[in-house]
Amino acid sequence: MSLPVNIQELLAGKTVEWERLEFKAGWNPLDVVQSICAFANDLNNWGGGYVIIGIAERDGRPILPPKGLPSKKLDNIQKELLNICHQLRPAYFPLAEPIELDGRWVLIIWVPGGEARPYKAPDGLGKNRNYYYYIRHYSSTKRASETEERDLLQMSAHIPYDDRVRQDAALTDLKLPLIQSHLATIGSALLADSTNMPFGDLCRRMNIVTGPDEFLRPKNIGLLLFNDNPTVFFSCARIDLVQFADEVGDKFTERMFTGPVQQQLQDVLLYIKNYVITERVEKIAGQAEARRTYNYPYEAVEEALVNTIYHRSYEDDSPIELRIFPSRIEMLSYPGPLPPLSRAKLQSGKFTARKYRNRRIGDFLKELRLTEGRGTGIPKIKRALELNGSPEASFETDDELSYFEVTIPVHASWLENSDSHSNSHSNNDSNNDSNNDRSVVILEYCLRPKKRQEIMNKIGLYNGHVNYVRYMQPLVRDGLLVLTIPDKPKSHYQQYRTTPAGEQLLEERNE
Repeated sequence: MSLPVNIQELLAGKTVEWERLEFKAGWNPLDVVQSICAFANDLNNWGGGYVIIGIAERDGRPILPPKGLPSKKLDNIQKELLNICHQLRPAYFPLAEPIELDGRWVLIIWVPGGEARPYKAPDGLGKNRNYYYYIRHYSSTKRASETEERDLLQMSAHIPYDDRVRQDAALTDLKLPLIQSHLATIGSALLADSTNMPFGDLCRRMNIVTGPDEFLRPKNIGLLLFNDNPTVFFSCARIDLVQFADEVGDKFTERMFTGPVQQQLQDVLLYIKNYVITERVEKIAGQAEARRTYNYPYEAVEEALVNTIYHRSYEDDSPIELRIFPSRIEMLSYPGPLPPLSRAKLQSGKFTARKYRNRRIGDFLKELRLTEGRGTGIPKIKRALELNGSPEASFETDDELSYFEVTIPVHASWLENSDSHSNSHSNNDSNNDSNNDRSVVILEYCLRPKKRQEIMNKIGLYNGHVNYVRYMQPLVRDGLLVLTIPDKPKSHYQQYRTTPAGEQLLEERNE
């Protein structure tokens, strides 16, 4: 039965990094079971990998055309594969598909990161055998060192959130048309099988469900990508876009993008392409080609937004906030990057990300050609801005890694003729804000410190930037509300407290 990938692009390294592919010229059960063990352990949370049998390799790359496997032995090899997977501790069973490639047979084994990791594999197939942990080291399989064993054991209790089962959801919450649309987009042969196989089997093949047949439950990744309205299960699974007419922020339009995560991404990018990005063409004397510049290079915006969706937490109750000013685009998500990445490393611009929060989302986005691969995001943003002649982007977080913000500045030529804007606010505006019913509710509610989400819940609004600007920012500006962590305004632990001036205002209103 087919796998949910495009085999040609898989073998070309376009949808999966080379480190996650292991090629073997022939069938060697001991080598195979150790490689399966290494991918299932998924030490770096890359999402497992693929063992491809029947193709030789050179420096981690396939040698094509394939050497191939004898067609008469395919059934026996698959039976032996099942047997050796029983010998893993605990047992682990990957998905396998024999395919014909250039007239020769190849066996592709898909090994997602295991739910019961860490796994051990034998060092031999005889009676006197020992069991060890195996991991991937770049493009090779090796026995784990003592330090790597400790890391593996520490990870054993943690399954990435996007790969966890959702007990309050049912199989019917996954939608066949969305799954088929995905398979059609990536060119998977599984699309042809999807109309004739039981829906539960299809979802197992996609690795978006888990559990016995009588209690099959979706994984979070399935609900995020293949449910019409993921916010039913993840209140934060949306993108709030706010477009400001000026730098002050008094005039703006707002849009909320919901639906499957990949559709949100595509809809926002289409909106930015159609309504935000503009181009200028300048004729250069003595040069055949004109100079083309953009206020924001699309490649930089796309990569920044893809990385925001990829690396944010869907356990957090805050949506992605996308704010578009005349001078910049800001993207804010929660929480910040995972250690060992720190604020200092982020600001230095010299780092290599090795841990990922949503391993499955990354795989799906790469299959859809919405991202290139791991660790390429920030360099790609910088390159696109440099080629466009734009200022450098900034990447910010705090010491607690509680948020992550990307700011992409507009090209300088778009500022040269822009209208100036006043930052002044009249006292009447402040008085009107403080007399607003919701402002009074906020001040009364914050006599004891409250988080922004709690405040928005209290006044019956979603926790978006526009509502913050409209109802909370004026109170902070007028000294009626104060941040409990003033030196870290974007801290995830931030709370708001009514000031003595705010308390006095409340007393005057009650007299």
